[in-house]
Amino acid sequence: MKITTLFAAVMLFATASVSAQSISEHALGLRLGDSDGFGAEISYQNALGANNRLEVDLGWRDNRNFDAFKLAGLYQWVFPLDGNFNWYVGAGGGLGSVDFEDPIFDDDEGLFIFGAGDIGIEYNFNIPLLLSLDFRPEVGLVGYDGFDNDFDFDIALGIRYQF
Repeated sequence: MKITTLFAAVMLFATASVSAQSISEHALGLRLGDSDGFGAEISYQNALGANNRLEVDLGWRDNRNFDAFKLAGLYQWVFPLDGNFNWYVGAGGGLGSVDFEDPIFDDDEGLFIFGAGDIGIEYNFNIPLLLSLDFRPEVGLVGYDGFDNDFDFDIALGIRYQF
């Protein structure tokens, strides 16, 4: 029974690796979602292998109450689903800064560092367009009290040009 299970597992992984499609070398675009008030992010993906990539996102917000930025970096593993659909999972982190205009909040502003996970689904069109929907839980590690020891759920739609 153990040999049958082992054989089935080996065949499954061999089939998955043969049917895996390669991902785009580069993709640049926007990641639109709610990231604790940071809004849209400029997003860049760089392939590191046939099924692995690095994603770097820069989000910022400038309004009359505060100025903020957040830079995130994630290592992702990409797996084929069906046709042009892929799903991916990743891990990483980043840093950010919040600067309030109101002096009352001066003690509550500053730099922060966070850890992040990522899971999502994407569709790779036959034209150089990639659409994705992902879920990125983030946890504050150190720094700004509004993010430190807090857990945020970030859901976003990605629209990227592949080249």
